[in-house]
Amino acid sequence: MIAVIDYGAGNLFSVCNALEYLGLPHKLTKDAADLQAADGLILPGVGAFPAGMQMLHESGLVTVIREESKKKPLLGICLGMQMLLEESDEVAPCKGLGLIKGSVHRIPSQKVIIPHMGWNELTILQEDCPLLKDLQKPLYTYFVHSYQAFCDDKNIVAYADYDGKIPALITDGGYVFGAQFHPEKSGEQGLQMLRNFGGML
Repeated sequence: MIAVIDYGAGNLFSVCNALEYLGLPHKLTKDAADLQAADGLILPGVGAFPAGMQMLHESGLVTVIREESKKKPLLGICLGMQMLLEESDEVAPCKGLGLIKGSVHRIPSQKVIIPHMGWNELTILQEDCPLLKDLQKPLYTYFVHSYQAFCDDKNIVAYADYDGKIPALITDGGYVFGAQFHPEKSGEQGLQMLRNFGGML
């Protein structure tokens, strides 16, 4: 069973709908016991980093997420991915979950429209990532964001070129993965990524 973490952020139901479509057992929950009992975790989210972290802290789930991520697959999506990192300066300096080394800052380009919104091709750096199994190339995914991750190259599975490299899929090298794009809005390829996540459990 996949626990979709319900901490008050948006975009929860589109993820649940995609899991339902794929026939993957899941539960939308804010109960720590459910997270501990689950085979995998998904941390969705849209919005600003400090508000997301505040809601996570108020939910009382920060410690259990950190602990469970050492034992089972965790996928952060969009804001959920950004909160996997150590810190962000969006709105105000704010600490993240610290599961992947790095930070979150506004997309620095002055040449492209911000927010970055729409479909982009991914350049894959780690072909053996289990989330990429059975995906066809070229691989396009759907983005909606103004801030991006800055992390070590070893943590970047794939990136999008938007007047610079934007980490699109990141990992800690263990159980933790983050997608800056929305797999649930990225057509069959995105659904295959979620199917692959289910296959990791």
